[in-house]
Amino acid sequence: MPLASRVTDLGPFDLLLSVARLGSLGAAARAHGISQPAASSRIQYLERRVGVALLERSPQGSRLTAQGALVADWARTALDAATALEAGITSLHHTAESRLAVAASMTIAEYLLPHWLVRFRAVAAAAPEGVVAVALTTGNSDEVAAAVLDGAAAIGFVEGPTVPPGVTAFPVGQDELTLIVHPSHPWARRTGRRRLTPAALAATSLVTREPGSGTRLSLERALRAAGVNEADVAAPLLEVSSTTAIKTAVAEGVAPAVLSSLSVRAELASGAVVAVPVAGLDLSRTLRGVYRAGRPLTGPARVLAEVAGSPGA
Repeated sequence: MPLASRVTDLGPFDLLLSVARLGSLGAAARAHGISQPAASSRIQYLERRVGVALLERSPQGSRLTAQGALVADWARTALDAATALEAGITSLHHTAESRLAVAASMTIAEYLLPHWLVRFRAVAAAAPEGVVAVALTTGNSDEVAAAVLDGAAAIGFVEGPTVPPGVTAFPVGQDELTLIVHPSHPWARRTGRRRLTPAALAATSLVTREPGSGTRLSLERALRAAGVNEADVAAPLLEVSSTTAIKTAVAEGVAPAVLSSLSVRAELASGAVVAVPVAGLDLSRTLRGVYRAGRPLTGPARVLAEVAGSPGA
């Protein structure tokens, strides 16, 4: 059946995701090379088309409403597909161009991979393969590893604490998870000797990613290492597949959450959420690149691996 007219133009959805990632309409406008009034007009157009308010605007910045977070979560899948489609079409018209299929977990795809790709294209352009089209798919760490194993992606990037048999992993960076709460939450005032305990965190229902997410797996592993029994871990209050939706839920006061420090910088800076220290809980983790075991990386995949794994990438 024909695509509904209200979702045929993905540009405003892409702008909405940039607002969510950067924390302000002005920053998103600069990232898209347009004026702030133009960006505001496009978001208003999108709100009229969708029929709900997508952003809450304030002098401190802009953040997604609960409905806006859901729309952004759905739009991300469509935008990823559109990116892959564009890369495929482009490859048909450039004989000197090769195609690199990449899979990445959500945090890496949103906050690290864009910087890597800028450097990658500069390096790859001088390589014998010529210009390289990157077809990116996103998912949780389990889904990324599966894409590498079945050949759908030549290289993947994951956040999970372990990697499955059949893939070879290499480090590309360090990250630390952060417990965040609404500013009015009782935990927001815990500092110094009154820091939260791992047991108290485990006993609280959180807003989390879905099973298989690297962030969720890393938290579960950290709690086990701190001596918390699996039976003492409360079931999630809400499971969603989007980091943006989780941040919005916390900012709305739904429940606490544990997310990558990379993903909550803007919200912490604006005061929309508060970071809570947890005593005796190691929330650091290694981010990894993965590829199919027994098949050493070559060509563009090797170039991307070197760019991602280099200091300062």
